Amino acid sequence: MARERNKFNVDEELEQPFDIKQLKRAMIYVKRYAKTLTFAFLLSVVSILLDLCIPIYTQTIVDTHIPAKNIRGILLIGLIYMVTIAAILLVNRTRSLMFNKAGQYIITDIRHDLFSHLQKLPFDYYDSRPHGKILVRVVNYINTVANFLSNGIVTILIELVSLVAILVFMLRLHVGMTLLILTGIPLFALVVIFIKSPQRRAYQTLSNKQSNLNAYLQESISGIKVTQAFNREKMNYGIFQTLCENSRSAWIRAIRISNVIGPVILILSVFYTVVVYYVAASGTFAGVTVGVILAFVGYTARFWSPITTLGNLYNQLITNTAYLERIFQLMDEPVSIDDREGAVELPPITGRVEFKNVVFGYEPSQTVLDHVSFVAEPGESIALVGPTGAGKSTIVSLLARFYDIREGSITIDGYKLWDVTISSLRSQMGMMLQDSFLFTGTIRENIRYGRLDATDEEVEAAARAVHADDFISMMPQGYDTEVQERGASLSAGQRQLISFARTLLADPRILILDEATSSIDTQTEQLVQEGLQALLKGRTSFIIAHRLSTIKNCRILYIMDGKIVESGTHADLLAKRGHYYELYTSQLT
Repeated sequence: MARERNKFNVDEELEQPFDIKQLKRAMIYVKRYAKTLTFAFLLSVVSILLDLCIPIYTQTIVDTHIPAKNIRGILLIGLIYMVTIAAILLVNRTRSLMFNKAGQYIITDIRHDLFSHLQKLPFDYYDSRPHGKILVRVVNYINTVANFLSNGIVTILIELVSLVAILVFMLRLHVGMTLLILTGIPLFALVVIFIKSPQRRAYQTLSNKQSNLNAYLQESISGIKVTQAFNREKMNYGIFQTLCENSRSAWIRAIRISNVIGPVILILSVFYTVVVYYVAASGTFAGVTVGVILAFVGYTARFWSPITTLGNLYNQLITNTAYLERIFQLMDEPVSIDDREGAVELPPITGRVEFKNVVFGYEPSQTVLDHVSFVAEPGESIALVGPTGAGKSTIVSLLARFYDIREGSITIDGYKLWDVTISSLRSQMGMMLQDSFLFTGTIRENIRYGRLDATDEEVEAAARAVHADDFISMMPQGYDTEVQERGASLSAGQRQLISFARTLLADPRILILDEATSSIDTQTEQLVQEGLQALLKGRTSFIIAHRLSTIKNCRILYIMDGKIVESGTHADLLAKRGHYYELYTSQLT
C-alpha cells in the first residue's frame, strides 16, 4: 500500500521556470479575438466613466441643491443617478457576455491544439505517464487559463484605466488629499513583492497534488471491476484519502498566502478613509466643503477597488503561470513518431513485408528484438508464436510504426517505413488488438469507425462475415443499439466480434490480428475462421495466437528472447520436434 501511495505522490518536475515568453505565447490565442475583446474593453471604459460621475452627483446635491432647498434639482439629479445606474448595468452585461464568448473560443482553440498534439504523440509517451495527469491539463488547466486570458488580462487594463481616471477625478477635487492617499501604494507594493515567490511555489505544489489526485481517480474508475473482485475498496479508499488530504493541504496553503493581499488592501482603504475624515476635521486643508469630503471619500473607496482587483488578478496570474507551464510543457512534448522531411505517400501496395536485421528496445538499455529478419510475401499469412514477452506484439507494432526501430530496416513493397507518411501507411493496414476497445455510440458507428464512407449494407456484410450479425440482430435496436463506454454492456466475445467486423470493413492490404479470437468460444471461432478464409486471401496477414489450432495454415515464426529461432509450416515444425513441437503438444494435454 505504501508503495502505491508513493507512486501516485510523485510530483511532476517543471522543466523550465515561468518567464514572460510563456505569457506572450499564450497571447497568440487572445489576439485571434482582439476585436471582440477591444470592444468589451471600450464598454468597460464607458462603465468606469459613468460610475465616476456618481460622487459628483453627491457633491452637487450636498453643496448646491440642499443649501438652496432646490427640490427640483435634487429630483433631477436623482433621475440622472438612476439612468446612470441602469446604463452601467446594461453596459456591464454586454461586456460580460462578450468576455465569456471570447473566453469560450479561446478554450476551444487551446484545447483543439492540445488534443491535436496528443493525437500525434507516440505510444511510449502514454506508456510512461498516468492518463489522469494528461486529462487534468486538457480540461481543468485550460478552463482556468482561458478564463484568465480572455477576462483577466483585459480586466488588468480596465482596472489600470479606472485607476488613472479615479486619480484624475481626485486631483480635480483636491491635490493635497490625493497625494496623501498615494502614500499607501509603496506599502502595498512591499506586500506583493514579499509574497510573490512563496505564492508561486504554493500554486505549483497545488497543481502537482491535483494532478496526482486526478491520475489516481481516473485509474481507479477504469479498474473498478478488478478493485471489487479483489476486495480492494478499503485500501484504495485509504490511498485516495491520502491524495485528497495532500490536495487539500496544498490548496489551504495556497489560499492562505493569496488571502494576504485582500486584508492588506482593506486595512489600507479603511485607514486612508479615516485619514481623510481626520484631515477634514482638523482643518489641515482649508476651504474643503462637506460635499467635497463626501465625494473624496467615495473616490477613495473606488481608488482601492481597482487595486484590490489588481491584487486578485495578480493571484490569478501566479496560479495561471503554473498551469501554463504544464500546458505548454505538454504542447512542447516532441512527436518522435512523425512524418520525416520528404516523406511520400505510400501507393496502393501488394503487401510484401521485409524485416532486415531489426533491433529494438522500449528503453535504451533494453533489447526486445535482436537482429530479426524475415520476408512475408504478398498474400502470405504469418503466425507469430512464442512465450510471453518474446517480442511478438512488438513486431506488429513496429510494422504499423507505433515505435521506431533502433537498427535495421522494415520495408513494404520496397518502401522503408520512415520514407512514407504515417497516414498512407496505416490507412492500408487493418489491426485488431487483444484489447477490443469499443467507443461510446452505436454498434454501427463502432464497426464503421475505420471507414466512415461505408454504407449500412457494407457494415452489415462485414458483421455477417465474422458472424457478429447473429447476436446484433437479436438486440432491441439491432445495429443502432447504443454501446456503453468501452463496450461494458457486451460480453468479451461480442466486443471482439464487433472489433473484428470493424477491421474487416476497413478492407486492408495488410491485416494484423493480435489474439483476435482469444475471447471467442470454440463454436463461434470455427464460424469466424470460415469468414476469415475469404478475407485473408490476397492479403498479407500477421496473426498472433496462443491457440495453435487456428494457425495451421500459416507460415509460423517461433519468437524467443527477441529472435526467430524456428520458421516453417505447422507440419515442418512438428517434424523438427523443437520449441514449437513442445508448445503444441503442451496444449493437447
